[in-house]
Amino acid sequence: MSLAKLHTTVGVRVGHVQVGGGAPVVVQSMTMTDTADARATAEQCIELAEAGSEMVRVTVNVPEAAAAVPEIKQRMLDTGCVAPLIGDFHYNGHLLLTKYPECARALDKYRINPGNVGTGRRRDERFSTICRVAVDHDKPVRIGVNGGSLNQELVVAKMQENTDRDLGKSSEEIINECLVLSGLESTALAIDSGLRKDQIIISCKTSRPRDLIAVYRALARQTDQPLHLGLTEAGMGTKGLVWSASAMGVLLNEGIGDTIRVSLTPRPGGDRREEVYAACELLQALGLRSFSPSVTACPGCGRTTSSTFQELSERIQDYIRDRMPEWKTTHEGVETMTLAVMGCVVNGPGESKAANIGISLPGTGEEPSCPVYIDGRHVTTLRGTCDELAAAFQRLVDEYVEHNYARR
Repeated sequence: MSLAKLHTTVGVRVGHVQVGGGAPVVVQSMTMTDTADARATAEQCIELAEAGSEMVRVTVNVPEAAAAVPEIKQRMLDTGCVAPLIGDFHYNGHLLLTKYPECARALDKYRINPGNVGTGRRRDERFSTICRVAVDHDKPVRIGVNGGSLNQELVVAKMQENTDRDLGKSSEEIINECLVLSGLESTALAIDSGLRKDQIIISCKTSRPRDLIAVYRALARQTDQPLHLGLTEAGMGTKGLVWSASAMGVLLNEGIGDTIRVSLTPRPGGDRREEVYAACELLQALGLRSFSPSVTACPGCGRTTSSTFQELSERIQDYIRDRMPEWKTTHEGVETMTLAVMGCVVNGPGESKAANIGISLPGTGEEPSCPVYIDGRHVTTLRGTCDELAAAFQRLVDEYVEHNYARR
């Protein structure tokens, strides 16, 4: 029996969003603003939501941050942004949620890390306090176990057991076992504290793909709660993208995972939305969701003569991202549209014909013209500078959207 069949999830409502229970995999992200700055944080929440993040998480680490949460939520609602707002709590969540009840009410979900709410009896008491606040306000929680902040008492006990019983487990195997055990034991404690099963999502994150795969396969065998996927820290750029896709792609293809985040480290001054685009592309690549029209682009080789096809590909991709917040509310099904921007005659005409709308730019020795194909038919040939080509092609894209996707 496949793991996908073994993992039948409970459904959890987070605001208006369904997680698990057969619902499509949900994309989420996290702000990197100072939460106490309500305006800046709300603006980033809205940006992330418009990029495709269906839930947005903010850190709630100090009283000023907790006090700002209701304003953040209201600012989001005032612009029509209904993405559920999640509060990320570490160390002092039991204090902030009880001292700032308006924060507890405004949030749509609480994230609890059982590894750093305290030690010994205090850990269970503080964890239970947060759960009781969730019960009082009828909010769901994510029990978010992290490899980097795992309950050390549990790890030490399991290491000692391995030695005493000569089990021969590696430290990696023990850590992975502790991640799963912490998630399951914390879920049991949450239920004992009054939460229902349909209020609990679990995550057990690590920073290494092979460990993540092993942990979630084990977790999926032992619980039917919805699971949140993601590496704790994926890293920057290509590394972060590849490591995230290599781990989550395997699990998602096996039917494991109900909500995901691609935790990319942005470049200084970089765009936080990149992690949202990556998560959407991952789900779209696996055929699990459609978020935005897909652009097939030529990689370039010795046959391509200029950077025009690269510049045009980037412009079209950016253009689609800019238009999608409007299109997804006005044109039903536009996210399934396919486009192609190709750079020479070898694959250019074929890929362009296979797309809903495609353009084949000239390569070395080819006539300086750019045939455009719509649904497999050659409809026009464009010529000119990159600016002129981009403007003309964008007009054709707009016309295609208007004529082929019904207005809502």
